[in-house]
Amino acid sequence: MRFRGWLYFLPFKQAGSNIQIANSVRLIGLENITMGSNTYIASGVVINAGSSISIADEVMLGHSAILVSGNHTLESGSYRFGPMLRDPINIGRGSWIGAHVTLLAGCNIPPSSLIGANSVVTKKFDTPGLYAGVPAKLFKKNNDI
Repeated sequence: MRFRGWLYFLPFKQAGSNIQIANSVRLIGLENITMGSNTYIASGVVINAGSSISIADEVMLGHSAILVSGNHTLESGSYRFGPMLRDPINIGRGSWIGAHVTLLAGCNIPPSSLIGANSVVTKKFDTPGLYAGVPAKLFKKNNDI
């Protein structure tokens, strides 16, 4: 896993040390991805970086998490050819993104936050804590900061 992380070091926009990337991870738009040190990306994760995606130090991305920094828009009654909306994704230091979580364009995860399994994050959050649901909402503030 560390060897895979080392191989991705060059094409990333910026990359820290000790990046661990499991097998069957799909990374699209490497030039838009900033990866901090001591990060872990579990198997099945998909990162589609049409815009900037910033993953801070000590972040864990759980099995089959999806990060997409672009979104389709409606034009003339169809999403197929509508202009793309591109908005950065930021994940704060020490956060854990649970299994099967989806992070959509424009979301912000505060440092030391936990996103519960199967959640969908659609907006910016400012308070470190436990977030879960579809769409995700704050369940508990993190007082361990």
